[in-house]
This record gives sequence, structure tokens and C-alpha cells, in this order.
Amino acid sequence: KAGLFDEEIAPLKVKWTDPKTDEEKDVTVSRDDGVREGITAESLAKIRPAFAKEGGTIHAGNASQISDGAAAVLLMKRSTAERLGQKVMGKYVAASVVGVAPLLMGIGPWKAIPVALAKAGISKDDVDIFEINEAFASQCVWCVNELGLPMEKVNPKGGAIAFGHPLGCTGARQVSTLLTELRRRGERVGVT
Repeated sequence: KAGLFDEEIAPLKVKWTDPKTDEEKDVTVSRDDGVREGITAESLAKIRPAFAKEGGTIHAGNASQISDGAAAVLLMKRSTAERLGQKVMGKYVAASVVGVAPLLMGIGPWKAIPVALAKAGISKDDVDIFEINEAFASQCVWCVNELGLPMEKVNPKGGAIAFGHPLGCTGARQVSTLLTELRRRGERVGVT
């Protein structure tokens, strides 16, 4: 409602057919439609587990929905951006590629973030915002806890559980959200 994503979303006009009446309408998509108002801890507690029926903890309320979406990031040398008159939104500093056991794939950030920070020559305390993918709340919270990150610095506008997980565009979406939020807050250092 606060419009925090407006700068990241390019409105798209589409044709939509009402399944009940077959009436065709033009609709402008300008916000994520997966955000559900009125969710409470009590309503989440009523959702059945998805994988382990007895004692399972992952369910539709703490896992990302699969969404349609697309994102793009344009990366170029600063000199090229300046020559072309492009606005520089951020500076790429370092990356890491670290593997974990396939069964534990969701906890990759726990291993990758410290390596990227070391390559950049900074500590976790130097970071203003962390964007960590939320395929499941459990893996994101586990990474945050193991890394000792302050929760208020992690996914401050929400994550894939709130507004979806468009397959194949997570990284670009996280970079867009990260850079936009850093600028809005007047902060400088982000990790995704």
C-alpha cells in the first residue's frame, strides 16, 4: 500500500477473460498480486504441512508461491554507463559460488555470504541490507541465525514468501529490490 515497489514495477496492460462470464477486459498489472492482507499467526497455524503430514513445518504460508514475473539487470563498466548517459544505480564488488549438499540447497547463503564479504574486504556489520531468497522461511531464518544477521537488515520489504518466486528471475529481482531500497533509505552496502 505504501508503494515501495512502484519504482521496480513496470505496469503492463493485458487482456483478461472473466472465467464466469467470458467477458474480456483490459487490465493493468501494476503490483504483485500474491500479497495477502489479513494474514495472522493464527490463520497461518491452521495450514496443513505440505511434505510431512505428521510434524511437518513447511506449508503454503511459510513457503514461496510460484509466480509469473520477469526482471532485468544491466551491468556495464562505469565508463560505458557515463558515455551512454546511463544512471549508475550500484557498483558490483564481489561474488562467490559455494556448494552445499543437494538436500541442503536452501542454506547456500550461509556458506556463500561470508566468502563474498571476505572478497569485498568487509564484515557483515558493514552491510545495510541483505536480500536472501525465501524459498522456505525455515531455510532463510536458519541462514540468518547461523550468520548472526540482524533480522531488520534482512529482506526489509519482504521476500518470496510475501510476493512470490518467479522462477529464473530471483537474482535479478533481488538486485532490483536491493538497489532501490538502498537508495530509498540513503544506505550504500547490500548483499544478495
